[in-house]
Amino acid sequence: MPNDSTNINNKAVAQNTYDAIVVGSGISGGWAAKELCEKGLKTLVLERGRNVEHIKDYTGTTLDPWELKHHGNRTQQDKKDSPIQSKCYAYNEVSKHFFVNDEENPYSQVKPFDWIRGYHVGGRSLTWGRQCYRWSDIDFEANAKDGHGVDWPIRYKDIAPWYDYVEPFVGINGSVEGLPQLPDGKFLPPMEMNCLEKHVAERIKKEFSDGRRMIIGRSANHTQKVGDRGPCQYRNKCHEGCPFGGYFSSNSATLPAARKTGNLTLRPFSIVTEVIYDKESRRAKGIRIIDAETMKTEEYFAKIIFLNASTLGTASILLHSVSDAFPNGLGNSSEQVGHNLMDHHYGVGASGSFEGFQDQYIYGRRPNGIYIPRFRNISEKTKQSDYVRGFGYQGGASRGRQWSADGVGEELKDQLLEPGNWSMGIGSWGEHLPYYENKATLNKDKKDKWGMPTLDIDCEFKANELAMRKDMMNSAAEMLEKAGLKNVNTYDSMPAPGFCIHEMGTARMGRDPRTSVLNGFNQMHEVKNVFVTDGACMASSACQNPSITYMALTARAADFAVKELKKGNI
Repeated sequence: MPNDSTNINNKAVAQNTYDAIVVGSGISGGWAAKELCEKGLKTLVLERGRNVEHIKDYTGTTLDPWELKHHGNRTQQDKKDSPIQSKCYAYNEVSKHFFVNDEENPYSQVKPFDWIRGYHVGGRSLTWGRQCYRWSDIDFEANAKDGHGVDWPIRYKDIAPWYDYVEPFVGINGSVEGLPQLPDGKFLPPMEMNCLEKHVAERIKKEFSDGRRMIIGRSANHTQKVGDRGPCQYRNKCHEGCPFGGYFSSNSATLPAARKTGNLTLRPFSIVTEVIYDKESRRAKGIRIIDAETMKTEEYFAKIIFLNASTLGTASILLHSVSDAFPNGLGNSSEQVGHNLMDHHYGVGASGSFEGFQDQYIYGRRPNGIYIPRFRNISEKTKQSDYVRGFGYQGGASRGRQWSADGVGEELKDQLLEPGNWSMGIGSWGEHLPYYENKATLNKDKKDKWGMPTLDIDCEFKANELAMRKDMMNSAAEMLEKAGLKNVNTYDSMPAPGFCIHEMGTARMGRDPRTSVLNGFNQMHEVKNVFVTDGACMASSACQNPSITYMALTARAADFAVKELKKGNI
């Protein structure tokens, strides 16, 4: 349905007018809500799914496996209803209500693409992996230096103060390491490596002359209390919702902060169909939605609009927001909306066993692992001839149970009481280059239950990623072998794009309106009062988990937007 500024009900306009509208309540939408509300703007947050109340709606997470009907496992019915979602590591009998039903939320895979989604208040902030790593200028300068994609309109110095701003509120545990490719942040005390991890870290530092290091992961699990949140209870059940507030989520942190101001209005079951554009003012006027329960169309109006519906959700909204001024989608004269879709490629690494430390064990269920920061293509010494960019590793060591096929009955029970040998695995996350042909487009012939066009997703990993994967696998084995592990096995399961759940691109930032959608403040080049600060804004993917960068960009963009509003520029 095209935008039409005629036949407006002025009474409804007055009732439905706010200072700002935020579309989406996940990682970035929650931050947009917090910042705009705290700056005094009456802010409406539109969430397409149901409401989820912190603690109250974390059903089942306090139960032990034997108290659950399926002992926490996914069922055949789960796999039938959600063949894509149920493949996710975080999907289980308790957490599955934080994932969509695939049958009810169709899309088309032109090439294999696993779109993992959660449609509810808080979105994927309830189920994310919580790893938080800053980008450096190695990442922000990469496009300009090797010619892939467009140059980022910002550098590390532009975003560093905003990392500083968001990190204390997020509550990230980590260690200060002084690595140029992985800037340090404002950390809570780090979690502790176990004995084998410490051993491997020492050996990697000693055996390799290229500066590679193994450190404890930097995760948004609170090792100390953050306000009224936490600390982490080391249950490792984060994806089920944490009744202790032991990790950062929209539900436990940003949305309560926004609500505390008295400026927040949260509207669940609000499926955004388009941004309403006013051709005369050359600004967006508001948002049109379908109420998911009543199926009625409603309109809401505001001076500032933040799109935080996720990389693919935001692309869908922009492409569907057509008008005389923008027949190909809002702010899409560059024809970049929907394009340059990226995701980290992973599912490749190595594991092995270790003989030793028989007198030591692990305590608790640490919801965090180790991290090996990128060590390729960060200097002339580490430059590779067969691929550009780089990768990092995550993983950990553990000690399983003793078990023998010979034991039965009491003998088997006695065996299971004894710990087995130590083992360790490391898996790699690699950068995906921004290719224009990797894209999401509207399929107007295949509609969802609300009559909205679905997405056709056409995305793949190409030669650079495939060449990188060989190094990702072989380097993993080499590090474990040099650390003294035995029976080292490599693997490369090659999951499809999307499965890493780090999808980004589709409305990228850039310096030139002809080749990008957003400027250096996440503001649309062509529609000055619309901002995009979710994964859609990214001009490249780096190899670090991206969520903390979304948060910093969102806080920065909100600060800019309010200042521009006060100046009368938007």
